[in-house]
Amino acid sequence: MVGFRNYITEQKNTHMTHIEDKVLYGGVNGTRQAINALRELRDMLGGQSKSKLSTKWDGAPAIFCGQDPRDGEFFVAKKGIFAKNPKVYKTNAEIDADMSGDLADKMKAALKYLPDLNIKGVIQGDFLFSKGDVETKKIDGQKYTTFHPNTIIYAVPYEQADTIRKAQIGIVWHTTYTGKDFESMKAKYGVDVSKFKSSKNVYSADAMLRDVGGATMDDKETAEVTKNLSTAGKIFNKIAGSTLRELENNQELAQLIEQYNNTYVREGQMIPDSRRHVTGLIKWIENKFAKEIEKRKSEKGKATQQKKLDDILTFFSNKNKKSLVNMFELQKNIVLAKLKLINKLNSIQNYDAFVKTKTGYKTTGAEGFVAIDKLGGDAVKLVDRLEFSYNNFSPDVLKGWDKPKR
Repeated sequence: MVGFRNYITEQKNTHMTHIEDKVLYGGVNGTRQAINALRELRDMLGGQSKSKLSTKWDGAPAIFCGQDPRDGEFFVAKKGIFAKNPKVYKTNAEIDADMSGDLADKMKAALKYLPDLNIKGVIQGDFLFSKGDVETKKIDGQKYTTFHPNTIIYAVPYEQADTIRKAQIGIVWHTTYTGKDFESMKAKYGVDVSKFKSSKNVYSADAMLRDVGGATMDDKETAEVTKNLSTAGKIFNKIAGSTLRELENNQELAQLIEQYNNTYVREGQMIPDSRRHVTGLIKWIENKFAKEIEKRKSEKGKATQQKKLDDILTFFSNKNKKSLVNMFELQKNIVLAKLKLINKLNSIQNYDAFVKTKTGYKTTGAEGFVAIDKLGGDAVKLVDRLEFSYNNFSPDVLKGWDKPKR
């Protein structure tokens, strides 16, 4: 089996495509890569491969820090670090000039306490908590130390969380960068936190899952994943390569299809009958552009939007519509295989996870997982979008920022 190096490479870990959307954005090669990557994950959980895995944490904000390669000074940063003119912060004044409120407080706490770790190079992580975010709660009769950075509430059994309660900030690290300047840096998934100095002020962890033995699939479970992937492979052979190449070369259309698919994801639903889904997609695009045309006051503006619509609709030939039906069926089977793998991995977490609703707490899984090539550090993202995205967008689920103090 070929390693992940030949599947998905992220130059900068500021966004990773969901594995099923490689079909939309990656053309023929991307589709093949997605299926093969899931096969290797199946083999890993079947005890036949030793690829690395990490948990995808639902932290906020994303944070970059380390030594500025231009002058060696310590900095903290947001995703603007990779802009043409990199935006990094080395003083509280620089932070205050660019942000305010809870975000500014977190970045200033990071600037104050992270130098204690003596970090070399540049790394990226997710902010889990600052001192005021850590709480003691009793959920379903169990006493927990909790923090709620975003959508998911992380709950660690109280007696196991002393270091969390003592820390000023908590960050989980997942990506290392190398290069002579920010603009040309390359990402490698994984951070060696064993090289950090210890600090009671910083709860600093990496995202790696070091023992997946508890998630090993039995023969029946492996066969179920294999069936989904086999079906995906057969459907793949029915899709016209020209259709996938057209989508790969038309990112605007691919994004529109993803947006339409996400209207179901946000409701926690699988894509329905694929033929009806194609028909619904065309109507959705026509309605979307009708609204854009209506917004325009000038005839020229209206004509511009109409031309965009006409150009997009030329894609929907009978041949391409037939391929789209198969493409959506292919995505369904990729998702089904992915969900089976995620469900196994959720069984080995060393914390509990909840979402807070208006009526109480509800158990949930991790945001997702990342499978890492053991040689190159490249990564594949697996997220249960039917659960996590539903929770993320649902008005009935309270988020970490839905607090009076924020």
